[in-house]
Amino acid sequence: MPPQRVDRNAVFLNIPYDTEFQSLYLAYLVGLYPLGHEPYIASGIPGGKRRLSRILSLIRFCRYSIHDLSRVELSPHGLGTPRFNMPLELGMTITWAEINEESHMWFVMESTPRRLDQSTSDLAGTDPNVHFGTVEGVFSELRNAFVAKDAPPVPRMMEAYRIVESEVELILTNAGTRNLYAASVFKEICLLALKAARYTAGTGI
Repeated sequence: MPPQRVDRNAVFLNIPYDTEFQSLYLAYLVGLYPLGHEPYIASGIPGGKRRLSRILSLIRFCRYSIHDLSRVELSPHGLGTPRFNMPLELGMTITWAEINEESHMWFVMESTPRRLDQSTSDLAGTDPNVHFGTVEGVFSELRNAFVAKDAPPVPRMMEAYRIVESEVELILTNAGTRNLYAASVFKEICLLALKAARYTAGTGI
C-alpha cells in the first residue's frame, strides 16, 4: 500500500447514519472544530469508490478516529439484527493503528457504562468515553479525548450547537434532501460549525 499523507487535525467519525443519531452527529461536528480538529465521514466523500475503500482511505488520512458504539442494539426494523458496521470499522482501524502506531490514534465512545465489556469483550482494558447519549455528554467526552489548555467550556459549545441546529432545516431544504449525512449537507454543516465556533469564541463569523 503506497504512503499516504496524514492530516494531524483530521478525525474520522465512525457513526451510525440514522435519524435517531442526528443530534449526536451534529454534536460531533460542532464539538471538534473549537478543539482544533476537522471531522470526516465516509458519506462525505463524493464519488463511486466503494464504501469500505473510502473508509480505509479516511482511516489512513486521519490522525484520529472516533468510533461510537452506542448503537449496537438490535435494529427495530426488518429482521432485528445487530449493527456490525461500527465494530467492523473499529477493527479495521485497530489493525491500521497497530501497524502504524505513530500515524493513528482511536477513541471508543459509548452511551452506557460497562456495556463495552459485554458487547466487545476483546476490548477489555479499553476505557471508552461515555457520553450517556446526550449532546452535552459528547462535548464533555470530546474535551476528555482531545485535551487542550484552551478548550472551550461546554456551555460555549452548546451555544455553537444551537446556532448550527437552527440552520439545519434550511440547509436540508436548499440541498433538496432530508438526508443529514449527504455529502453536500455534511460540507455545509461543517462550514457552519466552524463559523459558529469562531463566533462563540469571539473571533468573528
